[in-house]
Amino acid sequence: MAVACLPEDGGEVVLVREFDGGRDRPGVEQVERACEVGPSGGKLCLFTDLLGDPLCRVRHSPAYLMLVAEAVGGPLGTEIVGVVRGCVKTVACGRSQLFSKVAYLLGLRVSPRHRRRGIGRRLVERMEEWFREMGAEYAYVATDRDNEPSVRLFTGACGYAKFRTPSVLVHPVFGHDLAPSRRAAVVRLDAREAELLYRRRLGSVEFFPRDIDAVLSNALSLGTFLAVPRGTRWRGVEGFLASPPASWAVASLWNCKDAFRLEVRGAPRLWRAAARATRAADHAAPWLGIPSIPNLFEPFGLHFVYGLGGGGPAAARMARALFRHAHNVARRGGARVVATEVGACEPLRAGVPHWPRLGADDLWCIKRLADGYGDGALGDWSKAPPGTSIFVDPREF
Repeated sequence: MAVACLPEDGGEVVLVREFDGGRDRPGVEQVERACEVGPSGGKLCLFTDLLGDPLCRVRHSPAYLMLVAEAVGGPLGTEIVGVVRGCVKTVACGRSQLFSKVAYLLGLRVSPRHRRRGIGRRLVERMEEWFREMGAEYAYVATDRDNEPSVRLFTGACGYAKFRTPSVLVHPVFGHDLAPSRRAAVVRLDAREAELLYRRRLGSVEFFPRDIDAVLSNALSLGTFLAVPRGTRWRGVEGFLASPPASWAVASLWNCKDAFRLEVRGAPRLWRAAARATRAADHAAPWLGIPSIPNLFEPFGLHFVYGLGGGGPAAARMARALFRHAHNVARRGGARVVATEVGACEPLRAGVPHWPRLGADDLWCIKRLADGYGDGALGDWSKAPPGTSIFVDPREF
């Protein structure tokens, strides 16, 4: 890959090049430690620990690349001052049987000392060159809706348009199990059954990955679960698809805990003390079911719920049963929160238990990279109205 240069600033030159795992890992980790995730400048900040693998958030995708910005000739010699990751895959466009090759841009970081010098924009532009080489028709990026510098960068300097407004919903894992639903039964599907159900029922949802089989069979995928009204006779997935119950919901679990950890910094001492008190009370009297707050002020892992879908008048209730099950799986697996991301109009959103203070409102921005690709029946996807649901690929969460 050709090396790109940024203008000199006080004798310092910044080069954009491909990530070299043999020598860049310490520098990338230092940039990650210095950069918060989410709204910029808040008192509470979220930081990421990549557990020694800077590629962890893209390496499970069909095609991926990581770029670094390297400062040369500055007061500290040579140092990594910026990073970005990207991947390319084929996804559904929200219309039956229409797929598009899209690129996803994630993990853009620029060290605080080197911001406002165009480094982030140059990293994005160089990544977009690779996207075009890979034949991607669109590029999209997710950022926190309240992160004004990030939103300005993408919608201003980089030419992206605001596209979708999903929300990240987060629920803490208590020190006790949640009681299973009395109205729903949860059935575990194997990978073949899950793939068949997803392709038949969610195959046209926006961003549904064509290689869903690779997602479901990944070692980080903890299984797919189907909730149906209690008392429903289970006749296998073929029988379910031929004659589904009046209401149902499906979701899969992904083990982010073994890929990366998060840490909340900047919390007041009073908050920390209150969280410790809830944990102590839950440990002493688990039968009371006290909503205890796990320790989020040191690196912690999470489980991600993806592929949420369903149907029928009680679908939200079925989804709630799935999330109770997901909570208990996370507790046994050592995760401290369960998270999911849903579209603004997701009909099952009412069934997702979450604590608003722990979540975030996302903004997905999209950019058409080139004309002449894809199915002419699609038109310009970037101008299409939103559907009711989106499929959030756990490989890039």
